[in-house]
Amino acid sequence: MPILVAPSLLAADFTRLADEVAAVEQAGADWLHLDVMDGRFVPNISFGPVVVKALRPLTKMPFDVHLMIAPADPYLAAFAEAGADHLLVHPEAGPHLHRTLQAIRALGCRAGVVLNPATPVEHVATVLDLLDIVLVMSVNPGFGGQKFIDSQLAKIAAVRAMIAASGRDIRLEVDGGIDAATARRCIAAGADTFVAGTSVFHSGDYRAAIAGLRGDS
Repeated sequence: MPILVAPSLLAADFTRLADEVAAVEQAGADWLHLDVMDGRFVPNISFGPVVVKALRPLTKMPFDVHLMIAPADPYLAAFAEAGADHLLVHPEAGPHLHRTLQAIRALGCRAGVVLNPATPVEHVATVLDLLDIVLVMSVNPGFGGQKFIDSQLAKIAAVRAMIAASGRDIRLEVDGGIDAATARRCIAAGADTFVAGTSVFHSGDYRAAIAGLRGDS
């Protein structure tokens, strides 16, 4: 699979979001990653469906919406209606992961499961038939700018083996401490999609940063 890059809006300049979205799209970003945090499931609060809806007309990039909220189920429809293309949920955010993934697909969105650093890979083993994306967190969720957790490389490799055995077209995404160097290590372990906040939005050259994550420079 080609390597995809999804800049994380959380690291953008919130006083000029429209300009930031246009800039990363022009710089070659594939998706826009939107981190939704409720201050309960993770120790931070970000934004909700209103922001997603406001941004939707501004870009053709798919919206990769990571729901760091609990419970997630009551809000799936609102984010789908706001313009989410992908809805990614944590196994810990509800009692019935299989049902949640069914609901996401019924809303017309691509479905994803997010594995925190301490979440076992077995959580995705029995729902691979409903998945379009597996997101491995290489930091603990809630804040940008954290250091990459090396132990997650083995998890990436384990998920890649599961995906290969399933025969399904599932994206293996990684989020947390991603820069050109850590991206190369993740690609070697089997990742094909990267969420990058600080390394893109805090760089002086968005295009060069995104190319670096793909290994183009």
